[in-house]
Amino acid sequence: MTFDVLWLSRADIDALGLTMPEIMDEVERGFAAMGHGEVEMPAKIGIHTRRDCFNHSMPCYVGGDLDMAGVKVVSGYPPNQKKGLPYITGVWCLVDPETGIIRSVMDAAWITAWRTGAASGVYARHFGDPESSVVSVIGLGVQGRMNLRAMIEVFPKLQEVRIFDTVSGQAQRFATDMRPLLPGARFVECATPKDAVTGADVVITCTPIVEKPQRFVEAAWLKDDVLTIAVDYDSAFDAETMRGAVTFTTDSASQYLWTQDHGTYFQQGYPDEAGLHSDMGEICAGTKKGERKGRRAAVLMGIALDDVMTGYLVYHRALGKKIGAWVQL
Repeated sequence: MTFDVLWLSRADIDALGLTMPEIMDEVERGFAAMGHGEVEMPAKIGIHTRRDCFNHSMPCYVGGDLDMAGVKVVSGYPPNQKKGLPYITGVWCLVDPETGIIRSVMDAAWITAWRTGAASGVYARHFGDPESSVVSVIGLGVQGRMNLRAMIEVFPKLQEVRIFDTVSGQAQRFATDMRPLLPGARFVECATPKDAVTGADVVITCTPIVEKPQRFVEAAWLKDDVLTIAVDYDSAFDAETMRGAVTFTTDSASQYLWTQDHGTYFQQGYPDEAGLHSDMGEICAGTKKGERKGRRAAVLMGIALDDVMTGYLVYHRALGKKIGAWVQL
């Protein structure tokens, strides 16, 4: 027996006109469901065919009133950038929770980019100082851009964007592309990471995730009241940035601790269970509350829950707009 599956390319999803606030709202709704114990989400499993490269499988089921399921197969290959190929590639599959049948297959790179920025935005909603005016972005690829998009939605008083990347020309391209979204702000291309983060209200690192991190952003460079967000696991911020924060938060405590226990990431001084203030499930479900003063730190790993919430939004918008191609399996 065959059945129809909706195929959605990156161009199809772009045509839907989804906005960052819409995706942030869905991601927050998913975090709240996790905080209420309605999410089944194992830690990422993967293979690593080359150094610093990963191929992950990320399933998730959201129960309760949402009743959503899906799985992402995604790869991240930093060397691709020198080959003119994307760093992140893959597909996300929407699974019918009643039958297990795949209802849609869509581009995972788009979902990964937008939901990751959205998760940072949700964290900033709960921990950010509304008066924040200076944001620093280190690592100016897709995630740097998406995270800035999210910060624009959270912090209406942004006046300065400090940017740093080791790739020649990346900062100039970033500023050219992002300036129209924040026309009243100054974009400052910084010569060093220290120049980029010193005095900033918000610091976000979006560098490649690597097996042996250099952790080149030092806590001593940061102001006392600062929001720090690591989108790149433990690759950029030194351990003191996280360990010495007034709050240390992650998107999923169970997944963070599982990853740490298995000896791959978050070693050499990164907080253990005793050092965790909260995860985003607890924050969005209201069982714990965010702080808005002092150094607040987060490692947002990017979890399958965010993919499910974003993927369902994409799917239903596509159905409504009759976008995508139906194929038979």
